[in-house]
Amino acid sequence: MHNTHNREFSKMTKKERYSQIIDYFMHAMPEAETELKYRNSYELLCAVMLSAQCTDKRVNLVTPALFEAFPTPLTLSKATEEEVLQYIKSVSYPNSKAKHLVQMAQQLMERHSGEIPNDFNSLTALSGVGRKTANVILSVAFNQAAMAVDTHVFRVSRRIGLVPIQCSTPYAVEQELVKHIPTDIMPLAHHWLILHGRYTCKSLNPKCEECGIRNFCKEFSKKKNS
Repeated sequence: MHNTHNREFSKMTKKERYSQIIDYFMHAMPEAETELKYRNSYELLCAVMLSAQCTDKRVNLVTPALFEAFPTPLTLSKATEEEVLQYIKSVSYPNSKAKHLVQMAQQLMERHSGEIPNDFNSLTALSGVGRKTANVILSVAFNQAAMAVDTHVFRVSRRIGLVPIQCSTPYAVEQELVKHIPTDIMPLAHHWLILHGRYTCKSLNPKCEECGIRNFCKEFSKKKNS
């Protein structure tokens, strides 16, 4: 049984693999979304900046008080780094994040009248906003066809065979995924890969036996063949 299955796997084209995996997630996770808690694009931007090398769970613990103290870019732009630090001490790299948050808010006021911009270049020009963060904002807040590659997306897409292992940077993985995932479901696909990596295709102990896409997975096929 497994041998036939593995033969089929090895014959599967990249297009077929994408198609099967997308089909599975469409049914299994039709409404996947970010686990960060936010009420508007300003709160989302702050939360995503805080989530770098930190869990969404931890970020969700600190943001309610932070947003109560600084509910708008204007209020945050007038804060000191020390004031912001008091609210985010328990996240990773709190000092640099406090600095970036205040600078980002000041830049929003100076350049965008306090509005969150909806284009990649304006977002990445903000302090502390890199490619991944900008793509999350474009995808989640503005429903644009952007693919943010965090550690989960990077690991899962290479492990299951959506992108070749030679794609060794988040940017290379992003380019490959964008090429093959239909633009209308890109924001959704981003969350599928994150949630699959967070709960099923874990870094150290992937739950292959519970995985709904193992039949299309490169790594699982190798395991079965070994």
